[in-house]
Order: sequence, then structure tokens, then C-alpha cells
Amino acid sequence: MPLSNEQIERLAKLARLALPDDETVNTTRGHLNSIFAVIAQMQSIDTAGIDPMSHPQELAARLREDVVTETDRRAAFQAIAPRTEAGLYLVPRVIE
Repeated sequence: MPLSNEQIERLAKLARLALPDDETVNTTRGHLNSIFAVIAQMQSIDTAGIDPMSHPQELAARLREDVVTETDRRAAFQAIAPRTEAGLYLVPRVIE
């Protein structure tokens, strides 16, 4: 689906791009038409029966065990806080 110069000018206006002369419009039209040609070529390929891939290479995700690595220091942090109540930190009201 080749684009016309009018469509290019409309796209440029919507994107707030300045295309100063017809040569620039023609160049832009050529670039966009070549991009659309590649897209059309990719869409014409039959991909039935091909499983989607999460990565182009066969890589295994190295996951670590989900274990606790730090000790609970909540009591120590609350001991040095200016004000706490029922395990929560009390702060001054900001919005009235």
C-alpha cells in the first residue's frame, strides 16, 4: 500500500514535523513505503505451527532459590524511630 504525498503531509502535520519542500516529502514517502514493503513481506510468511519464542537463543534462566538472606531488624529500626504505634511509624500530617 504505497502512500501518497498528501498522506505524508498529513502524517507530518499530525506528528508536528516540518517538511519544507516536495523533495523532502518524496524522500520521506520513499522511506515509509520501503518500510511498509518489508512489513508486508514479513506478514506474508506462513508461521502456522511455529511456537513463539521468548528469546532468539536457547538460554536457560539461572534462578536462585527464594530464601531469606537478611535478619529481621524491625525492632531495632523502630527503637530508634521518633514515634511508633502498633508496629507502624507515625509521621506528621501533610495533607489536611
